[in-house]
Amino acid sequence: MSDQHPPRRRRSAEAEPSVARRPVSMDPQQLGFTPQRPVGWLAPLLLLSTGLRTLMAILFGAYLDKRELQNALSADSFAHPGIDGELWFDYVADLGDGFHATYSVAYLLAQPRLEIDGRVLPRGQLLLMGGDQVYPLANGDGYENRTKGPYRAALPEPPAKGPQPTLFALPGNHDWYDGLTAFLRLFARRKDGHIGGWRTQQSRSYFAVELPANWWLFAIDEQFGAYIDDPQLVYFEDAARDLGPEDRVILMTPSPTWVKAAKKPEAYDAIDYFIRTILAPTGAHVRVLLSGDLHHYARYTGEDRELITCGGGGAYLAATHNLPEALTVPPRETLTRNASRSRRYSLVSRFPGAEESRRMSWGVFARVPKRNPGFATMLGIIQTLTMLAMSGAAGQAGTLQRLFSIPLVIMMFLVLAGTVLFAQPPKANAAAHSRHWILGLLHGFAQLALAAAGTWVWLRLPFHDWTWPGPPVVAAVLYGPLIAYLATALLSLYLLVAGRFDVNVNELFAGQGIEDAKSFLRMHIAANGALTVHAIGVDKICRQWVADPDAAPDASWLRPQEPLTPHLIEPPIVVDNPATRPGVPEHHS
Repeated sequence: MSDQHPPRRRRSAEAEPSVARRPVSMDPQQLGFTPQRPVGWLAPLLLLSTGLRTLMAILFGAYLDKRELQNALSADSFAHPGIDGELWFDYVADLGDGFHATYSVAYLLAQPRLEIDGRVLPRGQLLLMGGDQVYPLANGDGYENRTKGPYRAALPEPPAKGPQPTLFALPGNHDWYDGLTAFLRLFARRKDGHIGGWRTQQSRSYFAVELPANWWLFAIDEQFGAYIDDPQLVYFEDAARDLGPEDRVILMTPSPTWVKAAKKPEAYDAIDYFIRTILAPTGAHVRVLLSGDLHHYARYTGEDRELITCGGGGAYLAATHNLPEALTVPPRETLTRNASRSRRYSLVSRFPGAEESRRMSWGVFARVPKRNPGFATMLGIIQTLTMLAMSGAAGQAGTLQRLFSIPLVIMMFLVLAGTVLFAQPPKANAAAHSRHWILGLLHGFAQLALAAAGTWVWLRLPFHDWTWPGPPVVAAVLYGPLIAYLATALLSLYLLVAGRFDVNVNELFAGQGIEDAKSFLRMHIAANGALTVHAIGVDKICRQWVADPDAAPDASWLRPQEPLTPHLIEPPIVVDNPATRPGVPEHHS
């Protein structure tokens, strides 16, 4: 290198955590953290809080963005040469939700080896966390109880044999809700940083890692914006100076914008710009795009690269039956004039399969009220107030007075506005704009029809003639719980129907909070340069754990009482094997 570009520093932190006393039970005082229940994604206060934080991020995100400030931090890139020119490494994303799902995956990642379908897969020397390390909001307690605690319990000390594994984390949108403050405190800027037996090295929210056999890992933080900040571009320009035509790149991103670009063509622009301006001039080949954010496993393959989504680290399962069967990347509809040549990619594997995903969608009737009692209560309160407004209007003398009584108009407006907002209409020039509005209004009128039916029944009962406060008390005690159940069932029916039109599909599954069907990746770079990707699925997580106080210091604190049976989602994916140069076999789910 020239004097203008001195060799980059490669950090290799060697500090190890001190040995801690092993717990003898699931008592939080012994674990050092409090295992958390899964997030109820339709909880009213959570919906309000998340909505407000998202609005704040949109309005003030540019002022709170710490990526520009990270320019003052160390610009180190990293090297992980593996052992004898080989490297095993793992990828997990969307992990910091309920304890049972998060720890089930962490436990499997921490084991010295996994025997899966007749193959022995050693533990990764490198663990990559692909985004959304905590839910629902980023803060110190959330990371401690939902991420750091479970992963420390899975690998409490550095392995007694072999190298200490290293952990790198890329932030997702939930990590960003506090402007990366808690994320950077946990994963960056600490010379002796570690999470249990995994050591942390990064100093920024993005990183570059040189791997064996001419492989590189580039992880870009392109959250909340169409442009990648200049300090980040300068960092990667410097990291890419050593790349050449013989090098191959795994590109980690916070979100699978290649999938989202099917509906929003501009979503892929930032990644395409990064590839065109930073990587393409070096002659290096981007062979794998890797992301989480969508809570399932899906792989698209094309002539030049694999596009992999693997967001099964712990959060609620997301649908797979609505995935496009083919993608054009970059999309031809993009307005970017200098976009790369568009290529076609085919969906070759997904987990769970499409039919299983459709079957799971029918569980909405049982799971939504069970997982979201607060939301059902809110619907009951709204329905009860609407019924009381309707019954009050029924006593008015004229028809117009009945229809336009102030309490009734207010409740009708709140119901219709709420259902339309719940349907999340996109911007006016989007193709699906009207579909969201129509379905949202139909849902609103259906809820009003339910309120009208409830009013008809209420007026035929003796309670409504009682002196005040008899009617509202009886309505709250008797009518409210029943109408809450019916309104929630109607909402579930709406979600099932709307999902068929690709509206509220995320809410259809988020409301159910399905914890099973988890996934992660275990990858291997061989000495000859072949990259093999093992996509690992877990059909059923463990929900009963037993403390193991007499095990070795580096063994997991808790072992599963129920069997954890990982399996390969599809045959191992061999990427760019220089010995045989095989085509990637298609495998349809």
